[in-house]
Amino acid sequence: MLLAIFAIGNFTGCKLKKEKKLNRFVSLWRKDKIPYGTYYAFENLSHIFPQANVTINTASPAKYAEFEPSDYANGNSSTKQKKAYIIIAPKVVPDPSEINALMNFVGEGNSVFISSFFFGDSLLSYLKLKTEYGALYDFRDSLTVKVNSPTTYDTLEFVYPGDSYSSYFSAIDTQFTTVLGTDKNGRPDFVKFNYKSGGAIYLHYAPLALSNFFLLHKNNKAYYDNVFSYLPQSTTEIKWDDYFRYSGKFSVFGFLLNNPSFKWAFWLLLLLFLILYLFESKRKQRMIPTIAALRNSSLDFVKTIGRLYYQRKDNLNLANKMSVHFLGHVRSKYNLQTSTLDKDFAERLSYKSGYDKELSKDIVDHIKVIQQQQSLSDEGLLEFNNKIEEFYKHT
Repeated sequence: MLLAIFAIGNFTGCKLKKEKKLNRFVSLWRKDKIPYGTYYAFENLSHIFPQANVTINTASPAKYAEFEPSDYANGNSSTKQKKAYIIIAPKVVPDPSEINALMNFVGEGNSVFISSFFFGDSLLSYLKLKTEYGALYDFRDSLTVKVNSPTTYDTLEFVYPGDSYSSYFSAIDTQFTTVLGTDKNGRPDFVKFNYKSGGAIYLHYAPLALSNFFLLHKNNKAYYDNVFSYLPQSTTEIKWDDYFRYSGKFSVFGFLLNNPSFKWAFWLLLLLFLILYLFESKRKQRMIPTIAALRNSSLDFVKTIGRLYYQRKDNLNLANKMSVHFLGHVRSKYNLQTSTLDKDFAERLSYKSGYDKELSKDIVDHIKVIQQQQSLSDEGLLEFNNKIEEFYKHT
């Protein structure tokens, strides 16, 4: 049954020809066979509790009938079977009515086991606990956890090369709280609260130690066996929780704002960005207004003179002036000598200006004809002007 996920235990122990990238998504979902799913933990409950019936709970404890108090608390314990309620979720934040229902369930002699990265303040306050949150997921570190053996009471240490989470209980009420496990620095991350009825509530701050990756690494399965062996072996029914997994989905932003240190750091960083924006926006250069390009006054002058000549009907003189201006334009823009107006000149003009070779030759020939004429009609002047205007337009 577990062959499909067994290869996860060798993520770092073996090297394939083509290295596979580790899936770092943390789901803690009972159906996920990815490294940080809890498929292995869920499927192996039957080995720890062979007599127990495992069911899935999807309702709020405050609305679920089996979490309501019964006659067990009044002394009728002989007919009451032991039950366990297991919650493994990124975030567990029960409201007051749900906390009350869970405590009623424990008060009847049952067990509640909760493993999470984040516990709600109401639950921690009810159990008189204080916590310290570490780095959310430290990809550069490895996870080391310790658990006290329920039979020999020896401290057993387990480690794996995956992601870690360094939160722990910083203050506990030793009158009611028993430390069952610690992190690598000896700080409590697994505690138990006993009730007179024989029930107990367990809080576990290292859910990654219950993931597929951790439990299938070397002999880490023993950690799982020791942790769940604290629950009564006479348990006949186990409820695996899906309610808190969906109702309390873990949010990185919510985690930051719920942690006082991270909350102050977040708002200070936001304030710093605001100050930088205000100062930088003042230093930016203002928009440069658009300035219109200078008009070609010489071309306007030529057009004005041309209109005067045209009004005087001195067409030939005007055509010569247009020829002189055109050749001056060719000399300044294309650096061509205009002393000889022949076929070779026309080809060089076409090459440098990109204008059609035949049209360039036509203009040059037209200039030569005008220079040899004694007079010029209005139609001839208009034709010559159109040819020059076409050249100006396309070059």
